[in-house]
This record gives sequence, structure tokens and C-alpha cells, in this order.
Amino acid sequence: MSTYQHVLVSADGPITTITLDRPEKRNALALDVMIELTAVLREVGAGDALGVILAANGPVFSAGHNFGDMAGASLAETRRLFSVCTEMMDAVQAIAQPVIARVHALATAAGCQLVATCDLAIAAESASFAIPGGKGGLFCHTPLVAVARNVGRKRALEMALTGDPVSATTAAEWGLINRAVADDQLDDAVNDLIRRATRGSVSSKATGKRGFYAQIDLDQSKAYAYAVEVMAASATTADAQEGIAAFLGKRHPNFTERL
Repeated sequence: MSTYQHVLVSADGPITTITLDRPEKRNALALDVMIELTAVLREVGAGDALGVILAANGPVFSAGHNFGDMAGASLAETRRLFSVCTEMMDAVQAIAQPVIARVHALATAAGCQLVATCDLAIAAESASFAIPGGKGGLFCHTPLVAVARNVGRKRALEMALTGDPVSATTAAEWGLINRAVADDQLDDAVNDLIRRATRGSVSSKATGKRGFYAQIDLDQSKAYAYAVEVMAASATTADAQEGIAAFLGKRHPNFTERL
């Protein structure tokens, strides 16, 4: 594993944790941080990990973009900044492994976008979420892409237009995260969910994650057409046939396919 400046990477068996580690900067997603996090995600994704936890150190999960990157910037510079951010978000969903956000505190703007982009998310009850551009002079256009795909139009626009934070409990009710738990239960809840999300055939789950994101924004007929082809091909794989044989034979399966 490479050495990184802004994040920490650790492994607990098959689960790798990537931790944003700029607490003094409220884990702001500055340009160099986003470039580094993208590289980390791709490196971990190409390795042996079965699942990924995305966490953060300090009093804030992430304060979003670093305004210093935008102060006095040209259009070309701001375009690159948000393109790099999109590339980072895409990397979360492009790697084969399930990625779960462990949100211990405030996630705002692009930090909220990052949580919304993760496959799964659990937050401490004391955490909160906001896309606060509506309170200022720069609307949260790109964070709204991810947030709206989780919570729907009306709730996303309420968050974006008011800029007000929502509690972890509300975020769970709205579908921004999977659930909110007592602060002292956060680690146990995250570890439980990521381990349940990584059991079974590794290759089947990787195909499933790719397939989900490929079809979720298609209209229903196109989504079914795509899913039929993926599922038909998947049914012929070694792990699928092993799972079928194990079920029919009333035994535990022995999956052999890797990422």
C-alpha cells in the first residue's frame, strides 16, 4: 500500500478502512485531498479487500470543498476542481467492493455528497447533514446530484434551498443514510453492516454493484432489458452454479471466483 498525506489506510481482515485525516481543516475536500482519495480508492479497489469503510478523524466528517481553491479562480480552474470531485465520487461507485460511510459528525456540501455517493452509510445520532449553498452565494449544484438520487426531489430541494442541516435521524428517514445509531454503537453498527454486505460470492456482488448503478437511472423497460442480460450471463458463472448446487444439495457453498 502506498503512503498518503491526507488519509489513513488500515485493514482488519478483509475490510479496509480509509480515514480522512485533516481534522485541523475539518476534512475539507481540497483539490489535493480529492486527487489523493481517488488514488486510494482505486488502489484499495484493485486489491484483496472485500469491503471498504470510509471514515474521518476530528470534529467534522467533512466540511466539503475548500473555498481557498475557488477564491479568484478562473473558469478553467473551477471546472477542473469539480471534474476532479466528480471523478472521486465516481471512483466510490466504480470499485467492486461495497463502500460504507461511517459518519460520526457533520457532513456538509461535498462532504454530504460523498456520504450520499457511498453504497451504504451509517451515522451517529449526533451527526448532521447539510448542503448549505442556499444560504450563501454558491448553490450546491454538484452535491445535489447525489443527494437528490437518495432522498427525492422535494427533500433534496428543501436541503438545497434552505441550506439547513438535517439530523441523522431525519437523514435515515429520508434515505440519505441506512440508519442512525447511538454514538457509542457506531463502530459496531458499521462493522456489522459491512461484514453482512460482503458475505457470499465476491464476484457476484461486484457484478451486482456495477449492475445496480448501470440500471438505476434507466426507465423501467431499459432497466429490465439490461438486468435480464446481466442476470442471464451471471447465472452461468461458476459461483452462481455452485450456489444453486449447494442450495439443491442442502450444503454450504464453496465460492471460488475472485474480483
